[in-house]
Amino acid sequence: MANSCQVALSDFLGEQDPLPPEDRPLPRKRISLDALYRDHAPRLLRFFIRRAGRDDATDLVQETFARFAGIGEHGRNEIDRPEAYLGTVATNLLRDRARLAARRARERHDMLDENRVSSPDPHQLLEARDTLARLEQAVGKLSLRRQRIFLLHRLEHLTYAEIAKEVGMSVKGVKKQMAKALAELRREMERR
Repeated sequence: MANSCQVALSDFLGEQDPLPPEDRPLPRKRISLDALYRDHAPRLLRFFIRRAGRDDATDLVQETFARFAGIGEHGRNEIDRPEAYLGTVATNLLRDRARLAARRARERHDMLDENRVSSPDPHQLLEARDTLARLEQAVGKLSLRRQRIFLLHRLEHLTYAEIAKEVGMSVKGVKKQMAKALAELRREMERR
């Protein structure tokens, strides 16, 4: 039956008559990389400037076309819409860069944390030791009563009421002694 249809069709159509569109194979257009670059590079450049900044935009356009050229001429000729393919490559490039930047940021962050933990700043250590020594000397210059009130409050974290019971004073008297102790310590620390 297929032959009878073909015979019948050939009876009606001459050799020069075109085939119906669904039967006609579409000729593939050869894709010239130069023509594609001229047509689509400005659009890609604007795309990259908006998303990655002017500094990197031209490099990204070149990378997009390098990837496109890397699929070979046969592969390029199989692509129906090269402008859409270039857009996909450009989007993927930006995603790759974002992933790389995030990974580098995590690595840098980890390195900084390791440096802080492994080696404290010797200058800060010396300053802290010096400040502590000066504070010890200043506390040593307080009267015995003020010294005891200050240490009970700051080191043993007792309340003023608890300190008042401990030293046999009123709460108001403890507050006055604590205020005087702090003032003396501040003056002493500012002198040095």
